[in-house]
Amino acid sequence: MSENENSETGTRRVQGPERVPFLDFLEEAVVVLLDGAIGTELYNRGFYLNQCYDALNLTAAEVVTEIHQEYVRSGARVITTNTFGANRNKLGKHGFEEELHQINVLGATLARQAAGQSLHVAGNVGPLGLRLEPFGPTPEGEAHEMFAEQMRGLLEGGVDLFVIETISDLVEMRQAIRAAQDVAPGLPLIASMTVGDDGRSLYGTTAEVFATRLDEWGADIIGVNCSVGPRPMLETLERMLSVTEKPLSVQPNAGAPRLHDGRQIYLASAEYMAEYAKRFVQTGARLVGGCCGTTPEYIRAMRDAIRMQVPGTRAFEFVGHHPEAVAGSEKIEEVPQRDKSTLAQRIADKCFPVSVELVSPRGWLPDKVLAAAKTLHEAGVDCINVPDGPRASCRMSNQAICLLIRHQIGIEVLPHYCCRDRNLLGMMSDILGLAALGLNNLLLITGDPPKMGDYPDATAVFDIDSIGLTNLVKRFNQGMDLGGNPISPPTQFLIGVGCNPGAIDLDKELARFRWKVEAGAEFAITQPVFDPEKLIRWLELTEDFQIPIMAGIWPLQSLRNAEFMNSEVPGANVPDPVLKRMAAAQEKGKDFARAEGVEIAREAVRGVHDAVVGIQVSAPFGRIESAFDVLEVLEDLAIDRVVPITRPLS
Repeated sequence: MSENENSETGTRRVQGPERVPFLDFLEEAVVVLLDGAIGTELYNRGFYLNQCYDALNLTAAEVVTEIHQEYVRSGARVITTNTFGANRNKLGKHGFEEELHQINVLGATLARQAAGQSLHVAGNVGPLGLRLEPFGPTPEGEAHEMFAEQMRGLLEGGVDLFVIETISDLVEMRQAIRAAQDVAPGLPLIASMTVGDDGRSLYGTTAEVFATRLDEWGADIIGVNCSVGPRPMLETLERMLSVTEKPLSVQPNAGAPRLHDGRQIYLASAEYMAEYAKRFVQTGARLVGGCCGTTPEYIRAMRDAIRMQVPGTRAFEFVGHHPEAVAGSEKIEEVPQRDKSTLAQRIADKCFPVSVELVSPRGWLPDKVLAAAKTLHEAGVDCINVPDGPRASCRMSNQAICLLIRHQIGIEVLPHYCCRDRNLLGMMSDILGLAALGLNNLLLITGDPPKMGDYPDATAVFDIDSIGLTNLVKRFNQGMDLGGNPISPPTQFLIGVGCNPGAIDLDKELARFRWKVEAGAEFAITQPVFDPEKLIRWLELTEDFQIPIMAGIWPLQSLRNAEFMNSEVPGANVPDPVLKRMAAAQEKGKDFARAEGVEIAREAVRGVHDAVVGIQVSAPFGRIESAFDVLEVLEDLAIDRVVPITRPLS
């Protein structure tokens, strides 16, 4: 046995004399049998799912080695390390973050002990369990380093290749591939995506797209694994064969899992899986194995089924890039901003658009909201904006009320859309639906947590935040979905976001706002402004962002309303001088307090009108007369608008 030092990393990789380099072995063997699931075998041995399976390399090494040995006896020619979740994020959730390097080194060592010097060991690298930019908070560079530190341990333990598997997001896969290429240049790499029944990744990327990308990025072998059984994977394999000449690997689950007595049971038999293994090879796969639910028995059956098989000729002529695979990378002409909606035109033409905020009803009858919208429309207001479950309250869908307002009243609408209540799939469906309905204005927000609202035990989703959602809608506007698949024609949303000039952590708020702008935001609306000087300062700090900003204006109704806004409404900040003014007015009576709140709002408009592109005025508790009281100040300021706002006579 000899040791070869990697000059790039300073680590050593054990290389036995009997073992030829893996890619040479693949060329000679023609078809290579991979192993099956490790997690399934650990579960069957009494290690339940609340344990950290990767840490069993430390605490139950003999069990892990025994599982590897059973796969060796079953005929697997590649033994995969027990390190699927051995990254910093996943290990940290179980308290094993400090043992990361040791767990990965041991994972490779145990696999090598079972594999001996004739079989190959694949360092198993799974997803990080984090959402990456642009759809989540984790920077790509941080993801790259998390993959790299895991791979350094695997390399030191003596792996012959890396297998990056069960990845849904091409952004994450790109960083994993880069990390492998940086840590061990030239070490063979299997890059395997996970797909649904439709053959798309769980992010919606087609097989043609992801196979093309993995080929371009330098994966030696391109694969699919997990999530589904063999039938959908056979169809996915056929599609992958049309766009790449790289060797392909397939590792399906043992069918779809069924819940039985609290356990996930995989019902596909070993014989069924073996029959499909033969079909995989006949279609053109070069590497075949199993994923969740498969055991040494399944691998043994697959060995017998493919023993005399030779990979079939490719079902499709290779022509470089499949048209669908490159459509997502072509630049599609986005609809000019001013053509997206009337609000977009008002902003572009600097006509000082005015929006009034109305809240959806608690019940299902929209009459009062529609009546208020009608009055505002007839008075010359440009737009009605409707929050999305403000303060996590249970109200009629704001999408539904916006559609009713648009169709029955005819005024422009601006629905808020928050990330709290929908997963990523639901968000994409909703937004495409809004495009079909012609609701082209959106204000994208993260959303208030459920614990603030009517049902504090409700589950929050927060798959992505407002920054990730902005990236998503921007992609739709560019004719591309989350998975890089083309949408034709592209959507034409005017993308709005929120900002808070009075934030306690102003540096963080500025950073998040910059990210929103870089993600594709086209205008912003502030949280309620009670201190014009803070907004002016904010506008100075964000001048280089070059994004139109509308000021949020809230006419306080009482001292209690002011205290509530200051203490319990996220993002709102009512300065002490304003609270004192409201307290003094409240002592004179509720009408005086309401009049003082209106005057404070008018002062805010006077202080910022020449620095912002427009305003959004709230109608607290549905009282549109308060909004009209504030808007009277526009006449005094002689603001040039397309349509003047005229208060109704009654």
